[in-house]
Amino acid sequence: PSMSDAAPYSVRDGIAVITLNNPPVNGLIHALRTGIMEGFDKAAADTAVKAVVLIGSAKAFSGGADIREFNTPKSFSKPSLPEINEAQDSFPKPMVAAIGGFDMGGGLELALGCHYRVSAPKAQLALPEVKLGILPGSGGTQRLPRLVPMAEAVKMMTTGNPIPSEKGKEYGLVDEIVAGDLLEGAIAYAKKLIAE
Repeated sequence: PSMSDAAPYSVRDGIAVITLNNPPVNGLIHALRTGIMEGFDKAAADTAVKAVVLIGSAKAFSGGADIREFNTPKSFSKPSLPEINEAQDSFPKPMVAAIGGFDMGGGLELALGCHYRVSAPKAQLALPEVKLGILPGSGGTQRLPRLVPMAEAVKMMTTGNPIPSEKGKEYGLVDEIVAGDLLEGAIAYAKKLIAE
């Protein structure tokens, strides 16, 4: 997919919506990373935009790095996921990840980089890198324990096993479970943040 197709950008009621669009699982290919970063720049520059929602599909927020790009120049092309996380850290407006289906590895690190996370019921959250013999490479080892009790964070990273979003809410990884339409719920959550 081209940049704009990989991460379509729209604004609804003062909320910028960046949609991850790289089927089937929104692997973080170069086009998608670039599209996300362009969306951030647009949202930051637009005074009418008060918050940002990052959303994937009902099936997956993001499955993380795309193995098809492993060991190719594209896997190292800017912006890298750590660079996206840095942009999230310094982002001037509230940023909400809306997690549907499952969110794994670098995809979870992308969600961890957002200020808040809302999730569909029973979504699966994991840092499964250990199953490939690698560690979470974009801040997951730091960000997860800041939100989740240390023992649980370590368990997630050392087993690679997913937890459901309900457990994530209990641990502080998920701020709100959205029973209805995920995008509507995320926009409503973002509006609540702005109002506060």
